[in-house]
Amino acid sequence: MATDVAGERVTLAEVAEEAGVSLSTISKVLNGRTDVAPATRSRVEQLLHDRGYVRRGAGRSEAHADLIELVFHELDPIWSMEVIGGVESVAKAEGLSVVLTVSGSRHAPDPDWIDGVIRRRPVGVVLVFSELAPEYREQLRARAIPFVIVDPAGDPSPDVPSVGSANWSGGLAATRHLIELGHERIAAITGPEDMMCSLARLDGYRSAMNTAGLPIREEWIRFGDFHTSGGRDRAREVLDGPERPTAIFAGSDMQALGVLEAARERGIRVPEDLSVVGYDDIPLARWLTPKLTTVHQPLRRMGEEAALLALRLAEEAVESTPRMDLATSLVVRDSTAPPRA
Repeated sequence: MATDVAGERVTLAEVAEEAGVSLSTISKVLNGRTDVAPATRSRVEQLLHDRGYVRRGAGRSEAHADLIELVFHELDPIWSMEVIGGVESVAKAEGLSVVLTVSGSRHAPDPDWIDGVIRRRPVGVVLVFSELAPEYREQLRARAIPFVIVDPAGDPSPDVPSVGSANWSGGLAATRHLIELGHERIAAITGPEDMMCSLARLDGYRSAMNTAGLPIREEWIRFGDFHTSGGRDRAREVLDGPERPTAIFAGSDMQALGVLEAARERGIRVPEDLSVVGYDDIPLARWLTPKLTTVHQPLRRMGEEAALLALRLAEEAVESTPRMDLATSLVVRDSTAPPRA
């Protein structure tokens, strides 16, 4: 937070609005990131100086520790690091530390997790994939500990702040790309059937196929997990069927890695015999052979926005329950090509 000359609290959201930039841009400036235009950096730095910005940790209330708590149900070494990096950059800008907790399932943290949070007294909590039971929400609110869910597993309650991405649009763009290349036999491998992001990406696939007037082969739709082994196993099922697709849309880049492995096992060349599209655009995607065509999901920015939102809630700078969906974009590389004649 900051304090102006009249002694009133000034939030980063207010600084961002006055500067005409996003909250994530403010965070980048505070962290010395180089991917900010010099004119923008100068304007933001001057405004922070004029408004008397002081990092939160320098003058915090004793009611809370200098912490943001980040909760995962599991740590994927690549996907998770992007989200962690986003949360950490905001925490650093605010003079806070990050406590990382792995707890529970993709739908909810362990029951005893709430006791630890209350003991730690963080400024805010960011949960990835999880939902919170009503009693946990009330316990956190009673202690003025705001929480935000990133990429919620289910449809969050109306009173639960969340940050996600445009999963339906991502699935649509991936499938349209394959259709525009000339593919008609397109399979889809996605994540768990009880996760909102899996279903939304699959709905985007279905919409693109229906709009193009192409048949949807239910035997070519496979649910699994978002891991490499799951993508490999589901791809084996599809590729060993009586008729092979010419393209596969995978619901995550890790699943796409499994698809590539299953194709190699069978002597199927990518992209000559099979086109593959992933989802997430993890750093590894650009180093694969072939380089992976994928849907870019702004994972780092999702972490940044969730942390910033938690801090705004802590400052009571939010009038209604926010629900933010960030845009996705298709990144075309070398794993897709027109089907063989």
